[in-house]
Amino acid sequence: MKKTLIVLSLIAFIYACGSNSSGNQQQAEQPATDKTDASTYDPERGAGKFTNVDVKPELDAAMAEAGLKVYDVKCASCHKTTDEKLVGPGWKGVTSRFRAEWIMNFATNPDEMLNKDPKAMAQLEICLVRMPNQGLTDDDARHVYEFMRKNDGVK
Repeated sequence: MKKTLIVLSLIAFIYACGSNSSGNQQQAEQPATDKTDASTYDPERGAGKFTNVDVKPELDAAMAEAGLKVYDVKCASCHKTTDEKLVGPGWKGVTSRFRAEWIMNFATNPDEMLNKDPKAMAQLEICLVRMPNQGLTDDDARHVYEFMRKNDGVK
């Protein structure tokens, strides 16, 4: 009886952990939706949903103020507004080094960016700490970007 129970348990375990051929076939039939594969990945915008951010030459003060509030709550513990590294890199000059799309994609999609983007990986090598996903909304990311522009002297 004990041997039968062990054999049945083993069979149930193998069945539960085994591959489901119909499930694998179903996955193979789904079209690829990864926008960061080699054929479509743009290193200037990074990995994420932001493809074309409309940035006006003049600063949007209301957005920058909202961005400061997000910075104070979610960013200031790791990033300084100077060029000094804290946990993460300092933000001084960041808007002249990276496009708005790249910054906003990194802010809202740090895991994928750190896994796929060469510039994000280089930052990780310097900082040695992965940026956690702060759950920024699209608006939060845009407001933080505008705050970064203000920090960089845009008026």
